[in-house]
Amino acid sequence: MEWGPTGAEVVPADYAVVVDVLSFTTTLSVAVERAIEVFPFRWKDSRAAEHAMRHGATLAVGRFEALSRGDARHVSLSPASLAEVDGIERLVLPSPNGSAISFALADSGAQVVGACLRNAAAVARWLAPQVADGASVVVVPAGERWHDDTLRPAVEDLWGAGAVLTALDAEAEASASPEARMAMAAWQAAVLPHDLLHCAGGRELGGAGFVADVEIAARSDVSEVVPVLVGESFRDAADPAPPAPRLRRVGD
Repeated sequence: MEWGPTGAEVVPADYAVVVDVLSFTTTLSVAVERAIEVFPFRWKDSRAAEHAMRHGATLAVGRFEALSRGDARHVSLSPASLAEVDGIERLVLPSPNGSAISFALADSGAQVVGACLRNAAAVARWLAPQVADGASVVVVPAGERWHDDTLRPAVEDLWGAGAVLTALDAEAEASASPEARMAMAAWQAAVLPHDLLHCAGGRELGGAGFVADVEIAARSDVSEVVPVLVGESFRDAADPAPPAPRLRRVGD
């Protein structure tokens, strides 16, 4: 387990599980449940609209931009917003944390997986056979950003990482690093939904009128989807099955 975009780059693994509970990977899980293909992209990149046009996709806007427009047809990073739109098959979903990390990892050689509290057990079940065959896994809690763009560790992402790792340990009896074991201990100490609603990130969203997003994110193991990055987009691992990455061996 290692934090943020830098951590994702410095820990090579066969599978990279990105966790951004509030809200990229939660929104991703909701989208994939609705059979929406999701394209991650860098946050506030001027080329996002061009990227969406190239893929025939809808470009999600920021939460506050969607709120200011007062139009439910505008999809945002808010997972609750996806319940209010119809007819979307492809979605470009930028975010400063989870989406940006996923986009950066696309060419790393790792199979990128999106996990949150909603699908932690499903992700672990999917990973277990790969781990049993010798694959390595890095779980990347995305964290948030301070105003100077430095990493702000987010406890909700630590819980999400711990939820995946706890379930994976139960499924595959995997060998966990000390950092991974500390994430597992943090998850076992969490009380949902109370803690998610009252942690710093939850309070910020709730105070801005997005309590529903936090409540959706707090629903543990209600989803069976496993979003995997195939090419430039996330799809459910079951449709279609992505190619397995080449396992790294000692000396690679």
